[in-house]
Formats: sequence, structure tokens, C-alpha cells
Amino acid sequence: EYCDDSFFGTCSEGCKGRVVNSGMAPKRKNLGENPSSTDKSLFEEEKKEEANDDVIYSTLDDYSSAHSTKTAPLLREIEKNTAHFLASGAHMVSGSMQGSLLTTLSSMSREGRILEIGTFTGYATACFLEGAAAAGNCFGGAADDQKEKVGSRDGGGPFVLSLERDRRALGVASAHLEVMADFGIGKEGAEEAAKLRGDVSQVKDFDGDSISFTYNNIAGCELLRVNDALATIEEMALGSSTHAAFDIVFVDADKTRLMEYVNALVSNDRVLKKGGLILVDNVLWKGLVLDAASSNNGYDSSSDDGGLSEDKELLKKNRRARKLANKMHRFNSAVVKDDRVEVLMMNLRDGLSMIRKR
Repeated sequence: EYCDDSFFGTCSEGCKGRVVNSGMAPKRKNLGENPSSTDKSLFEEEKKEEANDDVIYSTLDDYSSAHSTKTAPLLREIEKNTAHFLASGAHMVSGSMQGSLLTTLSSMSREGRILEIGTFTGYATACFLEGAAAAGNCFGGAADDQKEKVGSRDGGGPFVLSLERDRRALGVASAHLEVMADFGIGKEGAEEAAKLRGDVSQVKDFDGDSISFTYNNIAGCELLRVNDALATIEEMALGSSTHAAFDIVFVDADKTRLMEYVNALVSNDRVLKKGGLILVDNVLWKGLVLDAASSNNGYDSSSDDGGLSEDKELLKKNRRARKLANKMHRFNSAVVKDDRVEVLMMNLRDGLSMIRKR
């Protein structure tokens, strides 16, 4: 008797059982006749859903975004701050869709231990830290024999270690992570992050070697200033530094040495755990990998002429982009043939490869 007229008699026995056991609300057609407050709220919720169904989406990206959990307010402010403080690199932040994926992957990892190579302004770092804290809450924090339950570099548990060379970027990132640690990723955190644009004195070039934060009393985070990230990773792989192994390594740095990073990470289990993930960003390189793949030898920049652009600087950038696309194509072709790993390349933003260590 609770079914809509057009569906009456078509329900399964299981459906009927759920209706009876849950004490289903009255029929839709009765909602307009002296409805209770509960009925009103249900009716209003239905109306909201119907209104959302009327939206016209111009692209699948728009549709996917609209049907995904909304981006945290703090992350939106990090994007704005990046455009304000480092405008030339505003396009380099991970963005909402990729950022959500990074959070999800880190929240599903064994311990929530993430190594990020390339901090920039801290957008992806914040995504990883949110996921690490979620992993810690689901699977427990640091090791039981540790006095401190917050994850750390050498003690295990949910922890994000992020490496960066640029002191200006680190200054912006440290301001963002401090806000996140103190105020969270919600509205309050967003309001505090927005204030940074009004008081630039709060954002200074990073002048130390490292800075640490604690998030939600469970996840640790350290920003580490390095001169050469690859050398740092290789030293870690050789056992030259004290640290617990990581679940995920995100490589968003020197695009000319990607295979060297992979070799260092899969040579043993000191840095990346067996079965861990290597995430490599920008593997499609503005779509120019298609040009590189069209020739056995890749793209030859010497074939460029003034016809591509009257602006010499633009031409120079065009040549550099194609050279890097060449290197990226060679990396993509090499890593997919490496029997030490399994590769899934995703056409997300500028391309993201998930490389699972066997």
C-alpha cells in the first residue's frame, strides 16, 4: 500500500519486507494532505533532488564533478592563494578531481604513509594529509609500542613527508599546512587561509630545513627542504636515513629523471613497501606525448621554424615542452615494460600513472 501507483505490484518480496520493517512514510500522494513535519522534510528533499536533475551539463567533467563529494573549502582557498602568491604556477596544483583521488588512495592505504616529491604550495600535501588521517582513524595510529600515537617519519603510522627545493613555494605551503593543522579543512580553515592574501607578511620564503605539523591528533606531516630530491630518495633507499617505509610515493618533480626515481623506489623495500604505489603526474604532458609517439625517434625540435610562432620566447617554450614530452613518452614506454611493476595510466588532468610495486 505504500508503493507509488505506477509501481504497485512489481516489488519483490525483499522490497516488501524492507518497507514493512522500516515503517515507510505515507504515500507520496498523501504528502499534500496535512503533511507532518517529517513528511514535509522528505517532500522538500525530493524537490531538491528533482531540481538538481534539471541541471544541464556541458561536459562529462562537469557532470562527474557535480556528482562527486564537494571540494573542501580550504583547498579552494589554496588554489586562490597559489594564483595570488605564485601566479605563474597556478596551473600546477592538483585540482579538485585529482586531489580527491589522492585523498581516497591515501585513506585506503595500509598505514597512511605518504612520500611526496614536489610540495609546491601544498594542495596535494593537504589532500594526502587528510587521507592519511582517515587511514589512521580506520586502521589505528602509530605502532602500539610507541608512546606517541601520532604518525612520524621513523616510527610508523599515518605520516606525510613532502620534499621541495623552492623556498618561496615552501613558504606558501607551510602557511597552508599550519592553517590546516590549526583550523581544519572546513569553513574555518578556509577563512584563515583567505586572510593570507590580505596579510602577505604571514607568507615568507622558507628559511629553515624542515617544519612539522600534527593533524587531527593522529597524522604527522613534515615539509623538508632539499637540493636534489632524487639524491635524497637514493640515500633513503641505501639506508642512509632513519625512516619507516611508505605506502605511496607521489612523484611530481624533475620530469627528466622519472625512471631513476622508479628504480630507487623498487630496488628494495626501504622507501616504498612491497605492493606500494608510485604515482607519477603529468604523464600525458599537455597531450604532446601523441606527437612523440608518432615517430620512432620522438619529436625533433630542430624541425621547428618561425611558422609556429612569431614570438621567439613562445617558440622556445614550445620546443622545451616537446622535448619534455619526448622524455615523458620514453619513460611511459619503459615503465610499462618493467616486470617489477604494474602500470595503470589515467587520462586525468595532465595524465596520472599509478604504478604498483610487485
